Amino acid sequence: MSKNDDTFGLEDDDDYVPYVPIKQRREAKFQKLVSQRRLPEQQNLAEADEEIEDSHKAGPKANVSLIDQAVEVKKQKMLEDSVKTEAEKKLEEEKAIMDAVAQKKHLASDRELAKGIIYTNPIQTTWRPPRHILEAPQREHDAIRQRYHILVDGEEIPPPIKHFRDMKFPPAILKYLKSKGINRPTPIQVQGLPVVLSGRDMIGIAFTGSGKTLAFSLPLIMFALEEEVKLPLIRGEGPIGMIVCPSRELARQTYESICAMNEFLILDGYPKLRILLCIGGISMADQWNTLSDGIHIVVATPGRLMDMLEKRKFNLDLCKFLCLDEADRMIDMGFEDDVRNIMSYFTDQRQTLLYSATMPKKIQDFARSALVKPVIVNVGRAGAANLDVIQEVEYVKQESKIVYLLECLQKTPPPVLIFAENKNDVDDIHEYLLVKGVEAVAIHGGKSQDEREFAIRSFKGYKKDVLVASDVASKGLDFPDIQHVINYDMPKEIENYVHRIGRTGRSGKTGVATTFINMNCSEQILLDLKHLLKEAKQRVPPVLETLRDPLEEEYKDLSGGCTFCGGLGHRISECPKLDAQRRQQLGIISRGGGGGERGGEY
Repeated sequence: MSKNDDTFGLEDDDDYVPYVPIKQRREAKFQKLVSQRRLPEQQNLAEADEEIEDSHKAGPKANVSLIDQAVEVKKQKMLEDSVKTEAEKKLEEEKAIMDAVAQKKHLASDRELAKGIIYTNPIQTTWRPPRHILEAPQREHDAIRQRYHILVDGEEIPPPIKHFRDMKFPPAILKYLKSKGINRPTPIQVQGLPVVLSGRDMIGIAFTGSGKTLAFSLPLIMFALEEEVKLPLIRGEGPIGMIVCPSRELARQTYESICAMNEFLILDGYPKLRILLCIGGISMADQWNTLSDGIHIVVATPGRLMDMLEKRKFNLDLCKFLCLDEADRMIDMGFEDDVRNIMSYFTDQRQTLLYSATMPKKIQDFARSALVKPVIVNVGRAGAANLDVIQEVEYVKQESKIVYLLECLQKTPPPVLIFAENKNDVDDIHEYLLVKGVEAVAIHGGKSQDEREFAIRSFKGYKKDVLVASDVASKGLDFPDIQHVINYDMPKEIENYVHRIGRTGRSGKTGVATTFINMNCSEQILLDLKHLLKEAKQRVPPVLETLRDPLEEEYKDLSGGCTFCGGLGHRISECPKLDAQRRQQLGIISRGGGGGERGGEY
C-alpha cells in the first residue's frame, strides 16, 4: 500500500470523530441530565453569586493597586495620630507595654484552670456586725472612712468598726491587745477586720507599721477556734488556715504573735490551737507533736511548705483560709509558680487575702484573678512612705561611707538598724563596728538559720545596739522601738526603700531614716526618691533638686508615676525594674531556658 492510501490518512477525512473513552462519555451524559433537572431558583442563586462576585471585582478601588491602597491607609492613620496630643500618645504606648508584660495566666490552681472552675460567691461565715452598726446610715460609714483616710473598692463592702469590742472578739483577745498597748484598731484594722471576718477576699494596702499582721491573724485564730469547738481535729487533719510569708524572719515573727494570742485563749479556758512553723533552716522533727495531733494554723515560707505538701506531711482538704503576707514582694521574688502550686493542693474554695505596703497596679490586677468579689482596702497610696518617718538624704562619697556611719549613729540612741545592698557590705560593716567597739550583729541570706535567729533575738532583746542587715530584714519585721534606720546604700528599687525605712516610725511612733547617696546611684532611682520625699513633704537635698526631671518637663501633662513598679519619678517606658526583668528573661533564654536564681526563702 502507498502512503496516500485511505488507511493511513484518516485524520484528513472530514467525517472523522476522535475516539472518547466510555467513562468520559457516561460522565458527560450524567452532567447533561443534572443541568436539565436544575430547579429555576437554583439557577437564580447561582446567577446572583456570580453577580456578587463580579461586583466585588468591580469595586470602587478595583483599579487601585494594593500598594497604593496601603499608602492611603498609612496616610489616614498618620492624620489621625497628628490630631492626638502627646499625652494621649504616651498613654497608649504605656498601655501597650502594660498589656505586653501583664500576667496571662490567672493566679489559681491547676485543677481550677484545667476545669474552668470559677467561684462566684464569697465564703460564708457565722460572724455578723452588731445590729447598731448594720442599721447605721451609709453616710456614717463613709464619714468614718474619710476620717481614717480609708479608700475602699468592691461590692457589698462590710461597714467599718471603730472598736475591738464591737467586732465580737472574746475577752481573752481583748486582754492580749491591752497587754500590747493596743487600745484602738488602726485604719487598716477598722475596715480590714470586718471584711475578713465576713469571709470576703481582700487586698489590703497600708503603710509599714500600720498593724496589717493583726488584721489577718486575728480572724484566722477566730475561724480555727470556731472549727475546733464544733468538732476537734484529730491526727492527720488540718490545717484550717495558712499564712505564707516571703522570709523566714517574717514567718517566725508572725508565728510568735499567734502563739502569744493562743496562750491568752488557753488561760481563759478555750481549747488549745496547734500552730505549725514551716520554714527552712529548722528541723521539722522538733514539731512532730504538732503534726501528729492535727494542726489548726500553718505559718510558712513557700519553699518548705511545698516540700511538706509534696511529702504529704499534711493536706489542705480542710483549709479554707489563705493569706499571702507581703504578696507583691513574694511574686516579684520568683514565688509565683510556688504560690500557684500551693493553691493546687486545695480541694475547695478558700478565702484569699493579700497584704502589703507596696502593691503596684500590675500586681493588683494580677491578684484580682485569684479572688472572688474582692474588697480592696487602701490606707494611703500604695507604695507611699510612712509619714511618721523623718527622711534625711545625704550625699556621701563611696570611700567615706563606712567612716561616716559612726557619726550617723550619734543621731539617736540605740537600737539602730543599718541596711546594705549585698552580703559583703553587711559583713564589712559588721566587722568595722565590732572593731570600733559597737555592740552589733549581722543578718543576711548567706548566714545559717541559727545565726540569723541569734541576731534577731539579741537585737530584739536589747542585748545588741545595732543590727546590720540585707533586705531579708526589710519585709514586715516588727522592731517597735527602733528610732533610726540607716541606708548604707540606696536600694535599686524604690519599693525596697519604702520597706526599709518602714522598720522605724511604727505604731504611731516617730523615727528617723538616713540614706547615703552618691554618683553610683542610678538617676532614675534618685528621681523616684525625690518624688517620694516631695509626696511626704520632706526636705529635698540640693543634689536631688538639680536632677533633670522628665516628669516635670516632658510628661507634665501626665499624672501618676510608673504603673509597673509604683515609682513616682519615671514612667513605665523608663522603668529600671522592668528593664532588669527583661534582661533576666533574656539571660535565662540564652542559657537554654534554665531557671534563674530565686531571691526568696526556703
